[in-house]
Amino acid sequence: MPSHLFAERPAPQPPEHDAVDALIHRARRLRGDVDAVRRDAVIVDEDDPQLRWRRALCELAVQHLDDLDAHLGQLRAGVPTQSTGDAAPASGSAAASGRDALPESPPGSLLSRVGSAEWNLLTDEVSWSDELYRIFGRPPGTGPLSLDELPSVLLPEDQPSLTSMVTDCLVDGRPIDGEFRILRPDGRMRTLHMMGEPVLDAEGCTASMWAVLRDVSELRRSERTVGRNRDSVCRQDHIVRTEHRLALELREAVLPPWRGSLRLPRQGPGAMDIAAHYLPSESSGLIGGDWYDAMELPDGRTLLTVGDLTGHGIPATSAMAMMLGALRGMAVAGIGPGPLMGHLNQLLESSMQPALGSALCCRFDPATGVLSWAQAGHPAPLLFRNGTGRPLPPPDGVLLGAASGVAYEQEDVPLLPGDVLVLHTDGLTRRGDRGAGPEALLDLAPRFAHARTAQDCVRTVVEGFGGTERPDDACVLIARIGA
Repeated sequence: MPSHLFAERPAPQPPEHDAVDALIHRARRLRGDVDAVRRDAVIVDEDDPQLRWRRALCELAVQHLDDLDAHLGQLRAGVPTQSTGDAAPASGSAAASGRDALPESPPGSLLSRVGSAEWNLLTDEVSWSDELYRIFGRPPGTGPLSLDELPSVLLPEDQPSLTSMVTDCLVDGRPIDGEFRILRPDGRMRTLHMMGEPVLDAEGCTASMWAVLRDVSELRRSERTVGRNRDSVCRQDHIVRTEHRLALELREAVLPPWRGSLRLPRQGPGAMDIAAHYLPSESSGLIGGDWYDAMELPDGRTLLTVGDLTGHGIPATSAMAMMLGALRGMAVAGIGPGPLMGHLNQLLESSMQPALGSALCCRFDPATGVLSWAQAGHPAPLLFRNGTGRPLPPPDGVLLGAASGVAYEQEDVPLLPGDVLVLHTDGLTRRGDRGAGPEALLDLAPRFAHARTAQDCVRTVVEGFGGTERPDDACVLIARIGA
């Protein structure tokens, strides 16, 4: 399509050839870099909305850069020669039947997506480029569409918008910049972006209207894909944040409400001074099924327990709530630690949400100073006495939910006034920077010997093990035997 001069507007000068070559080189290098990122963004999990969104963004960026490269190539080649047979009266008959349809450009080629047109208001002539025939799917022999005929190929809901744009251009001299959808003869729907301006005669009146039309169907499709995946990511993020909040609220509702030290039993000699703490993982979103609990039983004895269920989020915290509730109920009913573990194993095995878990259950009798305890695949309690510490020899017991009909052994250990008992979940000593096993806890024995309360002991543990490098959450419960 030939260029036009507008009122008081100088003719544009062609850019320097070397400058365009430099731009093409930079665009192609950038396209290669983006394509490398796109190849690295291969979707290995179709259910991950964030990966799908990243891939869609890469595809869209590559499309834009391909278009930029083709535009710059056209700029370097110069203005193409207008086809001599592209002009035809708007109301005239079709061209000679010997004119064949234009061959399609290669798929994805910009030449098949950008065309130009001019509608002469004085002569009723219409000039279409070859590319515009391809875009509309019309053989050149059928002739171009006049401004009156053009709306007939649009979707009905887009026709008023095109009519308004053309009227504003011809009557008020406003530039055209808008999109509409067409239905081609082959039944395919395409989205076109149209930019145009009125061409003025010497007296400043509108003589014709020219426009450039671009097929942006693939571009809009890619943008919709990006939008859908972005919305999916936002929905997934909202779900994750909601589940995290619910899991946090459930954990807070289930774990003991006491903070600081707790004296159990509340009356009589030999009472335990108890304190506990929950340590989150380095990723605060990973709320697991760890628990701790201490309560006075009806017969005056004291229950101590810690445990950890596999998994994170609402499933883990809801299972933890079920297990802790069952454990409390059976302990109040007078069931000993060993049989209690067997019942918990049966409960977890028959649950609608099967899981594995480790647990430790202790029952302390202040009248005799005897601690009865059982474990299910859990780290043994650590006993600190006279400035030294050691793990208690564990009775037999396997993970909860791992096997059916398992019998859990129970051990009795005499405790003395001043003894410190440390119960913890394995996340406490499993850290990302190093393998800090129970030995690291045993090294705290001298500090425990000088501690005056269980809460002081808990502070010591948190100082040494509460760093941000923790890969999993953990609980610690410390009991100090009184005189």
